[in-house]
Amino acid sequence: MKCPVTTLENKASGEIELSDSIFGVEVRKDILARAVNWQLAKRRAGTQKVKGRSEVSGAVKKMYRQKGTGRARHSSSKAPIFRGGGVAHGPQPRSHAHDLPKRLRKLALKCALSAKAKDGKLFVVDAAAVETPKTKDLAGKLDNLGWSSALLIEGESFDANFALAARNIQGFDLLLQEGANVYDILRRDTLVLTKNAVEALEARLK
Repeated sequence: MKCPVTTLENKASGEIELSDSIFGVEVRKDILARAVNWQLAKRRAGTQKVKGRSEVSGAVKKMYRQKGTGRARHSSSKAPIFRGGGVAHGPQPRSHAHDLPKRLRKLALKCALSAKAKDGKLFVVDAAAVETPKTKDLAGKLDNLGWSSALLIEGESFDANFALAARNIQGFDLLLQEGANVYDILRRDTLVLTKNAVEALEARLK
């Protein structure tokens, strides 16, 4: 499939051939959902923690004698049924990460790229570079292009001036192709690729 190439000045700069096996696959929402859940699960800290009866402060002496009081049999005031006692079966530190086969991760990335292409929200620029690191100038160019919520993916490295100019623009994210992932692609309305990023992604996902 062919895709027009533009410049940051919103001028046409020819066309590029995109691989149908990467940018034209069937979009499977179930695979996208599994990939997003896998990514977000890995990000969870898993540091939630409550104290059990062995960890709370309190006396371990038996509260009163076993028999003869007419009351229930209790041992320590640190038992979970008492106010200030330990929590029974509470959350403990753990990892929320789970496995996702590599072939499904690759398929999910292809589906995310294809979904943007199918919706007409995939754009290719010849280069992501500016002469001066001025945020105001770059923001004006993005407004002219209509990219209010966009992710731009570059090949091996970013132009230093472009990276400086883009880092304070709200709703505009930057990623190198090696860090391209399903969640970041889907969370922004527009996906912008440089020519170098297209070549690198096709080599990575072929």
